[in-house]
Amino acid sequence: MTRYEPTASAMISALRRHLRKDGWTVLRLSRELGVGEATVKRWLAGKGLTIDRLERMAQLCGLVLGDLAREAEECPGDLAHELTLAQEKALSTNIFLSFLFMALLGGVPAEEVAADFNVPAAAMDAALERLERLALIDRLRSGRVRPLVDRALVFRKQPLRSLFEVHMKRTFFELDYSQPETVYSAETVKLSPAGAAQLAELIERHHVEVQVLAERDRESHAGVAGSGWYGMLSVMRPLDMEPMRVDGITAWTDALGAGGAKGPV
Repeated sequence: MTRYEPTASAMISALRRHLRKDGWTVLRLSRELGVGEATVKRWLAGKGLTIDRLERMAQLCGLVLGDLAREAEECPGDLAHELTLAQEKALSTNIFLSFLFMALLGGVPAEEVAADFNVPAAAMDAALERLERLALIDRLRSGRVRPLVDRALVFRKQPLRSLFEVHMKRTFFELDYSQPETVYSAETVKLSPAGAAQLAELIERHHVEVQVLAERDRESHAGVAGSGWYGMLSVMRPLDMEPMRVDGITAWTDALGAGGAKGPV
């Protein structure tokens, strides 16, 4: 017997994870099931979801109700979607503690993190105990670690953003972007407030898609030589256009005047 009994909420959460992993969007589900998108959203929220409907959606992922029940035994029904200020402050005190939490959130076992970074057993146990006291994870009788936070969480408070500023920012901004192993894209676009909000939603969806990719990759390439840790940053913000005006347009206009009709060379 595990520490937690399966509940309807936990089974629905397990179903949502499998649907997301297998690429079943609300629109695709509505077309497959012959109902409206609003109805699908209600069912996935646990409203009006009968056993037959739950079983039908489980079948879309190649599952039966027993599979969801077994998974629900070790998975919570309702995950936190945002960290508290106290949790972020505690995580921000140590870069390893915050990294370990994010790795666990991404489905990487604690023992794999320990092996990759040669973390002593006592140090790993203390870190896991600290995360458990912070109500960020549960350590189950089976030995597995279960995150209590949704994988799609966004850090909205100051402590972990400050930690990123100190430890991670240089990783991305000191890159040699001319090297072939550096894959990046950059866009400058003009957007309305509504368009900017949609772009923010695209970034959050991309975040989830990357997590799904990592999970599938772990399942199909577990133990493959050459596997390593990668960093990815998606960011948007209003641009400061003053340097372009001063260093770009003014300089160009001045050079144009000095160079005649052909403009600066």
